[in-house]
Amino acid sequence: MANQDFLNEINKRRTFAIISHPDAGKTTITEKVLLFGRAIQV
Repeated sequence: MANQDFLNEINKRRTFAIISHPDAGKTTITEKVLLFGRAIQV
């Protein structure tokens, strides 16, 4: 991977955290974010 490709890939990344009580739906919301963000397909 060229250096510019590497820098472009870094610029596309976004990080977030979901912290909550157990059984509060973290997995469900994470799956929905990934699905609607087109990171996963069903």
